[in-house]
Amino acid sequence: MLIVKNAVKDAAGSKNVSADFYDKLNEKVQDLVDRAAERAEANGRKTIQARDL
Repeated sequence: MLIVKNAVKDAAGSKNVSADFYDKLNEKVQDLVDRAAERAEANGRKTIQARDL
């Protein structure tokens, strides 16, 4: 799990957050990290940078 559930709940404010939302959000974050890593590698870098997003 890449996300922190309590931080997500805090960010949602007064809204309730379903369990499946956390799972889907975690999938999205993992996808972003994977794609950024691919971009960094394609540019000959081992460091993922903000511009890779």
